[in-house]
Amino acid sequence: MSQAIGKWAAAALLVYFLFFFGLTSVGLVGPDEPRYASIAREMARSGDWLTPRLWGEPWFEKPPLLYWIAAAGFRLGLGEDWAPRLGVALLSSAFLAFFYFFLKRRFDPDTARYSTLILATSAGWLGYSHACATDLPMSVFLACAMLCALGWIEHGETKCLPWAGACLGLAVLAKGLVPLVLAAPLFFLGIRRLRAGARALPAFLMVALPWYVFSAWRHGRLFIDEFFLRHHLERFATDSLQHVQPFWFFVPVLIGGLFPWSPLLLLLFSSRARGNPRLRLFFWWLIWGFLFFSASTNKLPGYLLPLFPAAAVLLGSGLKESREAQRWLAAGAALLALTPAIAEVLPQALAVGLSRASIPAGTWWTGLPWLALAALAACNRPSRAVWLAALSAVSAIAYLKQTALPAVDRQASARLFWRALAPKRDAICVSSVHRAFRYGLNYYSVIPLPDCRVAPRPWELIQTPGAPPVLRPTGGH
Repeated sequence: MSQAIGKWAAAALLVYFLFFFGLTSVGLVGPDEPRYASIAREMARSGDWLTPRLWGEPWFEKPPLLYWIAAAGFRLGLGEDWAPRLGVALLSSAFLAFFYFFLKRRFDPDTARYSTLILATSAGWLGYSHACATDLPMSVFLACAMLCALGWIEHGETKCLPWAGACLGLAVLAKGLVPLVLAAPLFFLGIRRLRAGARALPAFLMVALPWYVFSAWRHGRLFIDEFFLRHHLERFATDSLQHVQPFWFFVPVLIGGLFPWSPLLLLLFSSRARGNPRLRLFFWWLIWGFLFFSASTNKLPGYLLPLFPAAAVLLGSGLKESREAQRWLAAGAALLALTPAIAEVLPQALAVGLSRASIPAGTWWTGLPWLALAALAACNRPSRAVWLAALSAVSAIAYLKQTALPAVDRQASARLFWRALAPKRDAICVSSVHRAFRYGLNYYSVIPLPDCRVAPRPWELIQTPGAPPVLRPTGGH
């Protein structure tokens, strides 16, 4: 009993460290996070939980699930940094617990352990678990829907289908119609059982439909044009949203998002992995989603996050079946030697873009401890190697949280900048600022600073590409 309590305590401590420690060390960053948080704060303030509004205007870029989660945090008085992020972190950690126990029951303890470790410590999943963004909630509920439908795909079981339908409905409330496209493998793998699969439909409609019906009835053409035409059809087929990327864009995104476990992707090509009928759904989930997103004209890194649970299961199962699991784990742990370099690049990449970030020099020797842990993992049996790999990943995350996050807060977030500006806000207007920084500034100022062209003031805020914003006298040089 005491041993079991110790394991649960250790697991709880690990979850706290991964997903909650340092959650607000960085202010809201990028254009999306402060924008979504602003909408949620207005929703909590106004009491209108059905129409998302940004600075008083309806904003139909995304459905309301994330706003509801963050608005609940504002209603609870969690503050400007905790309220937008805490619900996402709780959702991620709760899903990982479900993910582990589901895989343990459906597969075996080793597959569950490996898969959960890979997912929980991968760069993409961990990063989005710390952000007020729609990608993580959609990924969680899509994954729950796919897992709940696995018994129907394999054996025709129908008892979990209502849960699958409800989870798919929540995914649609998180990010629109994309989850329906990503769930296509359920339909073509279960084509012979579609009549029984219809048991999922009532729960799906009950969860997903009311908000869409209300929005179409209340806002009519505005909602349909903005939500469906612009942010679904145009996002997929045209360059109007200015996120155009080449077809191969998601190859490095997948490799980087699964860091440090990227070498394990080679396990997907093993005959054992390809020949396992229990993994069919996960293969198609990953492959179909990857091809669909690659075919889209507009591409952003977060689009790929819903595929990460499938990838984690495939990699975890591959590790379980591999005769050299400890060497694969060691390969991932060895990549963590790059952690000090990543800590230097990350703040610049988030502030001015990866292409403008400088390449660090002279940090190679600080990665030696992770190389030592990788060597130990390679020399041990798999049961010990997985814990050494986990120790490597957790120590790397600790290093990043202690060294990189303060720099990210200074360089990529408007939080500290606004605190310095706030005493003379009435004398400042905005001349030219990057949209990512402008949204953050608007969020922390609550009432946005005016545009200098509309309301000139003694001081203007201006920013040149690749440089931080500066405050100067109006018309100054």
